[in-house]
Amino acid sequence: MKKPLINLKDNTLKEVDIDDKIFGIKFYPDIIHQYIRYQNAKSRQGSHKTKSRSEVKGRSKKPFAQKGTGNARQGSSKPPHFRGGAVVMGPVNRDHSFDLNKKEKKLALKSALSTKLSEEKIIFVESLKIENHKTKELKKILDKFKFNSALFIYSNEDLDINFKRASANIPKVSILNHQGINVKDLVTYDKIFIEKNSLEHLSKRLA
Repeated sequence: MKKPLINLKDNTLKEVDIDDKIFGIKFYPDIIHQYIRYQNAKSRQGSHKTKSRSEVKGRSKKPFAQKGTGNARQGSSKPPHFRGGAVVMGPVNRDHSFDLNKKEKKLALKSALSTKLSEEKIIFVESLKIENHKTKELKKILDKFKFNSALFIYSNEDLDINFKRASANIPKVSILNHQGINVKDLVTYDKIFIEKNSLEHLSKRLA
């Protein structure tokens, strides 16, 4: 499959070959959903915690005599119905993450990339290099592409410091190393700009 390779001025330079096995497979909503669940679970902090009866401050001694006070009998001042008492079956520290097979991860990424490409939401660019780091000038360049949000995928050897600085102040525009590409970002952002060398790295990784 061939797709146009453009520069940031929206001029087509040539065509680039892309792998049908990566950018041309069918949509797997269940796999994509599972991958996003996997990402969200990994990012959960898991530090929520309440104190049990063994942890709250206080004694286990009876607060008052069994009979003669007119109150309901109590064996301790730690139960949940007492002020300052414990929480029954409350949250505890835990790891929310779960495993996902490598094949499933690859399939989810391929499916997300293929879907974005079929919707014409992926743009392949020769380079992300710009002349200066002025946000105003970069915004003028990007306005031609008409997007609600955009993600720019770059490779390590081609990270342009001017582009990085200029894009940092533009709302809903992010940059991401090709090694960090993930399904959640592909689904979240309106348009995906993939730099040429990043495409080569992705093709090797997902082949």
